[in-house]
Amino acid sequence: MLTREDMEARERRELAPYAAKSADSRGRVHEEPEHAARTAYQRDRERIIHSRAFRRLQYKTQVFVNYEGDHFRTRLTHTMEVAQISRAIARWLNLNEDLTEAVALAHDVGHTPFGHSGEDALRELMADHGGFEHNLHGLRVVDVLERRYGAFRGLNLTWEVREAIAKHNTAYDTPTVQDFDPALRMPLEGQVVDMADGIAYASHDLDDALGAHILDDSVYDKVDILAELRDKVLAAQPGLAKSFLRSAVVRSLINLLVTGLCEQTARRIEAANVRSTDDVRRAKERLVAFSPALDAHRAALQQHLYDNVYKHYRVARMADKARRFVTELFQAYTNNPKQLPPDYQQWAAEQGDPQAICDYIAGMTDRYAQDEYMKLFMPYERV
Repeated sequence: MLTREDMEARERRELAPYAAKSADSRGRVHEEPEHAARTAYQRDRERIIHSRAFRRLQYKTQVFVNYEGDHFRTRLTHTMEVAQISRAIARWLNLNEDLTEAVALAHDVGHTPFGHSGEDALRELMADHGGFEHNLHGLRVVDVLERRYGAFRGLNLTWEVREAIAKHNTAYDTPTVQDFDPALRMPLEGQVVDMADGIAYASHDLDDALGAHILDDSVYDKVDILAELRDKVLAAQPGLAKSFLRSAVVRSLINLLVTGLCEQTARRIEAANVRSTDDVRRAKERLVAFSPALDAHRAALQQHLYDNVYKHYRVARMADKARRFVTELFQAYTNNPKQLPPDYQQWAAEQGDPQAICDYIAGMTDRYAQDEYMKLFMPYERV
């Protein structure tokens, strides 16, 4: 049987010198005894999986609201794909897979219902009350809002996981870091999750848009990297059926991006002469990155998705409806906080109405938000 000390010793012996080691964690806000058979980052991963906020991701929008089809990604399945891609990259680079997975599983727990539309609405509504940003709200979720322990609020995660949640930064995330030094870079494990997030949503948003017939096969000829991947697939499998072609192109895209990322990151680590986690934190630039050529291809694909999927009338129509749901719910609770559940009325007495209302709405699933909207604004049903 392996003990925690055995696992920590194996990390020191086998992981890259610049990988984050469990035994070197800066610890937790609330001191706890270590577990006999699990490292600190393994415990973080399991605390996140068992949290309510994580389970609610099942019914939060990625791009398509969940009632539009059972096969479209939700925020939960997106998170699982990010975790899988992140672990693959961490394994290839010989980083700490447990820390990487914990960060990946937690990276979206602060997301609102209805994806970025819900976040945009809450940001406007909270502009005079401290603002709203989903990474910082994710930190609030794991630090304050989750209630599983009698001795403290939150999940009491390690410093490194909390830092990575707060500093998560992609094309759709602009964190404002407060509790963590913005001049210091995240460990490589956190940087890996940032990039895996982009790989996941570029590939699965393409897949879902094709499945929803928002995009058609002409997309392959409109984006250079997709044309190249399609041609390679068909050269190896002539006459491949359309549905299998789509899957093969998406798989090839993920493989290309992951492979390119790992190869370029290894080159950057070597060029920067990185030998420790301190070297990572003080590096002049992010070390986990694509080559300029591959990043240009990725950016072209992302721009095509932005112009032709995220702005598509079906997505825009739902986005506008989502903003209305969130805005009118917020205004209704502000006008009469007695409509909040009792525990949130108590929370409002401690935090103030705007913050408590924001916390309540941000935690809602799409389905719950729509149900609450119906209860507050639809005519009563005859009994």
